[in-house]
Amino acid sequence: MASPYLEVLGLTKRIGHRVLFENISFTINEREHIGLIAKNGTGKSTLLSIIAGREGDDGGKMIFRNGIKVGYLEQNPVITQSPASPNSPTGEGHDETEAFLLRYKQYLTQMKITEEEAQRPASQLSGGQVKRIALARVLAGEPDMLILDEPTNHLDLEMIEWLETFLARSTMAIFMVTHDRYFLDRICSTIVEMDDQRLYTYKGNYSYYLQKRQERIDNMNAYLQRANNLYRTELEWMRSTPCARSSKARYRIESFYELEKVAKTRIVDEKVQLESKGTYIGNKIFEAHNISKAYGDKVILKGFDYNFTRYEKMGIVGNNGAGKSTFIKMVLGLEPYDSGRIEIGETVRFGHYSQEGMTFREDQKVIDVVRDIAEYVDLGGGNKLSASQFLQHFLFSPEEQFSYVYKLSGGERRRLYLCTVLMRNPNFLILDEPTNDLDIVTLQVLEEYLKQFKGCLIIVSHDRYFMDKVVDHLLVFNGDGDVKDFPGNYTQYRDWKTERDKTEKASATPTPKAGNELQNDGRNQNRARKLTFKEKRELEQLEKDIDALTKEKEEINAALCGGTTDVNEITRLSKRLPLLSDELDEKEMRWLELSELQ
Repeated sequence: MASPYLEVLGLTKRIGHRVLFENISFTINEREHIGLIAKNGTGKSTLLSIIAGREGDDGGKMIFRNGIKVGYLEQNPVITQSPASPNSPTGEGHDETEAFLLRYKQYLTQMKITEEEAQRPASQLSGGQVKRIALARVLAGEPDMLILDEPTNHLDLEMIEWLETFLARSTMAIFMVTHDRYFLDRICSTIVEMDDQRLYTYKGNYSYYLQKRQERIDNMNAYLQRANNLYRTELEWMRSTPCARSSKARYRIESFYELEKVAKTRIVDEKVQLESKGTYIGNKIFEAHNISKAYGDKVILKGFDYNFTRYEKMGIVGNNGAGKSTFIKMVLGLEPYDSGRIEIGETVRFGHYSQEGMTFREDQKVIDVVRDIAEYVDLGGGNKLSASQFLQHFLFSPEEQFSYVYKLSGGERRRLYLCTVLMRNPNFLILDEPTNDLDIVTLQVLEEYLKQFKGCLIIVSHDRYFMDKVVDHLLVFNGDGDVKDFPGNYTQYRDWKTERDKTEKASATPTPKAGNELQNDGRNQNRARKLTFKEKRELEQLEKDIDALTKEKEEINAALCGGTTDVNEITRLSKRLPLLSDELDEKEMRWLELSELQ
C-alpha cells in the first residue's frame, strides 16, 4: 500500500494562553477529498496555514510523502508576486516555467480573467478577481495535495459551480475548509469535525456526516444523562457522614471524582429556538416604479417595477457585476437611480448587513459592543432576552463575551457584526453575502432565525444551501438590465434552467435518422419539405467552414501541447480556442438541421 501524502501526529497550537487544538492526529491519503468543519475561532485556518508551512506549531509533527507538491489557497489571498514565482515549481528549468505559464493562462481563460486584468495591481481588482487569479496560480502549479481555505468566498455562482465540477473530478488530494454545504457535499468523501479540541472523522460526504454526527450527539447525550443520574446518587453518598464514607472502598471515592468530570460535561448540540418579535410593518413597504439605472453603457435596471409584500423573503442571484449590490444600495437610499420612483413605507426599519459595514473598537469587550445597542431584545408576548442571552444564541459563551474584540477571529467578528444588526430589531432585513466567513454551526442558527423572522428579507448570497433554506423566491439579474422574478429557491431555479436549456437545445436539433429512414413519430416537422436553393448553398458553405474550423482547432491544440510556442502566441491561441469551439458547435448544429431536409 502506498504511503499517505501527509500524516499529522499529536499536533498542538496555542495563541497566548488559549489552546486552539491539542494533540490532534489525522491522515490525508492520495486522492482523498477531506472537508474540515469547526466553529469560528477554533483554529481551522490556523491548522491549514500550519500544514502549508506558513505558520509554526507548538508540538507534534507532520510527515509528508517525499516529493509531493502542496498548493495552498488562502482565505484572503494576497497577490504581490509574478505568477511564475512561489507557486510555480522551482529549480526545474526554463521549459517547466513555460509550461507553468501556459497552464496559468489556460486557467485564467476558464475563470474569465483577461490578461489585462491579471496584470493589474491587487488594489484595482475586486475580491472575486483576486480569488480567481490566486486560484489559477495554485492550480497551474499542478499540486499533488491542495489546501483550500474558504475557496468559494467572493466567487459568483457560475464560477462556484465550475470549481465544484473541476474539484469533484480531480485526482489531487484535497483538504479544505468551506461553509458552502453543497460544495462540501459534492466534493468531499471524508468529513473531519473539530469540536472541543478533539477530532471526529466521518467516512462519507456532508449529508452522511450530518446523519452520523446526530447519532454521535444522541449517544453522547444519553451517556451524559445516565452519568448525571448516577452522579446524583453518588453525591448523596459522598455527602454522608465521614464515618459512613470511611467504611466504603476507596476506589468508590476515586470513581466519584471521575464521574463528576463526566457529569459536568456540557450537553452537546442543545436545540436553540430563537424567535424575534419583529417591529410592526404596514401594508406599504417598498414600491419601485419604472426604475432605470446605468453606468455609461452598462445597464443595471431598465424600467424595473416591484412591490414588496409583508413577510416576503427574496433571494438575489446573478453573476458578479450584474448589479445586485447596486440594487441593494438603491433600496437603502445609498445609491441614486437615473429615472423612476421609489417609495418606502413609514413603518419600515431597515437592518443592513454588508461586507464593508463591520467596524468595532478593538479595546471593547464583546458584551459591551452589543449592550451599546440594547440591553434586551423583545421577543414578544412579554418575553425578553438579555444582551448576554442573545449572544449565547449566536454561540458566544459567557466567557467569550468578556473577551476583547481584538482577540476575535475573522469569523467571530462577522458573527458579532450579525448580532449588532439583529439586536436593533429591524422589520426589513437586507443581508449582503452574510455567509462569508461564518462557520456552518452559525449558519444553521441564522437559518432558523430567518425562517421565522416576522418581517421582509432580501438576501444576496452565493451560498446555494443557505438560499434554499430561507428564501421564497429569487430575483435573477441576468445582466444588461434583464431582471426576472422566479417563484422558488435556488435549486428549483437551477433545475428549471437546466430543463429549459435542454428543451431549447432539443427544439433546435432535428430528429435523427433511424437507419435510412426518418422516424415518423410526429416530431419531425421538417420532413414535409425540401431544401431551398439558398439552403443548399448554405449547406455547402457550412461543410467548407466546418472543415476549416476543425483543422484550425487541431492546429491550435497541437501548438498548445507542443512546448515550442512563445508566451504571447499561447495567450492568443488560448483566447481563440473557446471562441472557435463555440463557432464550430453552432455551425455543426445548423449543418445537422439542414442535412435532415435533403
